[in-house]
Amino acid sequence: MVGVSADERALSTPWFAVKKRLPWLQINLLTAFLAAFVVGLFESTIAQFTALAVLLPVVAGQSGNTGAQSLAVVMRGLALRDIRPSQWGTVSRKEVAVAFINGVAVAATTCLGVYLWSQSLGLTMIIGVSMILSMTIAGLSGAIIPIILRSLNQDPAQSSSIILTTVTDVFGFLSFLGLATLFSSWLV
Repeated sequence: MVGVSADERALSTPWFAVKKRLPWLQINLLTAFLAAFVVGLFESTIAQFTALAVLLPVVAGQSGNTGAQSLAVVMRGLALRDIRPSQWGTVSRKEVAVAFINGVAVAATTCLGVYLWSQSLGLTMIIGVSMILSMTIAGLSGAIIPIILRSLNQDPAQSSSIILTTVTDVFGFLSFLGLATLFSSWLV
């Protein structure tokens, strides 16, 4: 489910497993550079407000886990044939709703912690909105990525998590740092 080929087994030789897994890890490395590029776009904002760098893992981690939950449910549904690719709209709406509601709840807790830590209402509002946005996109992505791969006759277990990580990192960083840049006057 994380870049492991369907023909690899638990007792396959190490070399066989490396040949199957390494290409996906290399792709993951390239996509990590994409996420780093997005962060680099906001270097001056981060330099001005170092608290943003401290909080980046919070946004990325929560959106990543939200997407992973959605991905797991959809992958299980596809594997058990509980859902078909033609049901992508229904599945996506459900996962977006779940991610949005969870995003609001997690954002509320995050906002409380960030406000107590920073005493900055602006930073608190920026991270709260960013958490809701990034977690909602993560839920949608976790739902549609395996369905799209299945529709393209690809094994969603091989690359779904790598694609999802890219989407959640890039969108999480973009939403948080983008909002911080747009509303930097709130961060004073």
